[in-house]
Amino acid sequence: MQLEITHETHYVYHPSVETAQHVAHLRPPTSPSQQLLSHTLEILPTPTHVTQSVDVYGNLRSFFSLQAAHDELSVVARSLVSTSEPDWASSSMPWEQVRERFRYQAGTRFHPSAEFVFASPYVPRHADFTAYARPSFGPGVPLLLAARDMMERIYTDFTYSSESTEVNTPAVEALALRKGVCQDFAHIMVACFRAMGLPARYVSGYMLTHPAPGQPRLIGSDASHAWASVFVPDMPGDRGWFDFDPTNNRMPGADYVTLATGRDYFDVSPMRGVIYGGASHTLHVAVTVMPLDPTPPPPPTNPAPMRPFEVGQSQRSSGQSQSQSQGSDWQPGQWQG
Repeated sequence: MQLEITHETHYVYHPSVETAQHVAHLRPPTSPSQQLLSHTLEILPTPTHVTQSVDVYGNLRSFFSLQAAHDELSVVARSLVSTSEPDWASSSMPWEQVRERFRYQAGTRFHPSAEFVFASPYVPRHADFTAYARPSFGPGVPLLLAARDMMERIYTDFTYSSESTEVNTPAVEALALRKGVCQDFAHIMVACFRAMGLPARYVSGYMLTHPAPGQPRLIGSDASHAWASVFVPDMPGDRGWFDFDPTNNRMPGADYVTLATGRDYFDVSPMRGVIYGGASHTLHVAVTVMPLDPTPPPPPTNPAPMRPFEVGQSQRSSGQSQSQSQGSDWQPGQWQG
């Protein structure tokens, strides 16, 4: 399947921003199940300096700086990606064996996935995650079966509500509320895996949505998406990572595009930065995922129908952006990370 993705980010500042530095994770990678065919990144006003680098998790990120005063900032990423169904390899490795494989032992060889066992800024350690995860992890249960059970429980137990959380809502708070958006559900699932001693990572990306029968596809009505991934060490190479989408109760397929992977949202937010000036701002995000195939496949029906998720929207803020898909942390008059 070929998917054309347009991700537009538009800030309006009041008063003007004097200088700014930003980092963007907006370029999809090439992997066994997806191939990046083309990518452009348009930034207005034109940055003084632009560089690209690969972060420690293998994501390509773009840095750019603006050294002149500006009232608006527009960033448009256009990507063409060819996707295919993942290799649905299977593993019957019990979850306890995976946990023991990643338990620290002096002198053992380091495995890169071990880093994803530990707490991270948006996914702290908390006994509530352990308590919620434990019913899925019975003695001797294969990890992938336990993961599917936990995914189904999150889908059943939690209510999707775009107004219930903000971009910086702690995962343990979303767990207590039993409501949130895809970012919250992904953080909760990652936290539950790690609570059981298992390596898990946060995945940001896109998902092809399907308009109602007889309705046109609306330009800009999609949004970035997020899901969780757990590692099974008995698979060769990078095939050990298995993705689970608790928002839609399914494993991602050819209708998903991975954008970046990290410990949590903090590592892979589509755009973030520091600015000097500007007391308030309005943020508008619009995403379009357009299939180029003559007849795209119908939406999946197993194991449950898809839920809607974040829709690009305009928001006015006097500080932290409340967009669930991206934001910039700043305060007027001073630099902040």
